[in-house]
Amino acid sequence: MTTPTYRAGRNIAIKVPPHQYEATLRFYRDVLGLEALEDQAPSVGFRFGANNLWIDRVPALSQAETWLEIVTDDLAAAAAHLAAEGVVRCDEIEPLPPGFEGFWVSSPAAIVHLVCETSASW
Repeated sequence: MTTPTYRAGRNIAIKVPPHQYEATLRFYRDVLGLEALEDQAPSVGFRFGANNLWIDRVPALSQAETWLEIVTDDLAAAAAHLAAEGVVRCDEIEPLPPGFEGFWVSSPAAIVHLVCETSASW
């Protein structure tokens, strides 16, 4: 089996419960003064150095979660490699856009990662 290469993607998502959403937006927008990403409405995002930081309101959550993006050079090899290593795949956690090539996995610490060949544009 070929071992694919992995690198950090440019997208970070913080999934926030409704009761923390507006305060979280205010923190990044007004307190820290981060530059808003205006071209992805209705999503709310900010420039976070070389990365994009997305703040998502998720009604079913009781506490915030951080999700990360991992880019690979070979998606099929990555799926096989991660499965062989016992990494939990969790595609049902959030639908991906039609035609988007990628899948969701969870680290042992329950951090969700999007694995894809090209950094997501959202």
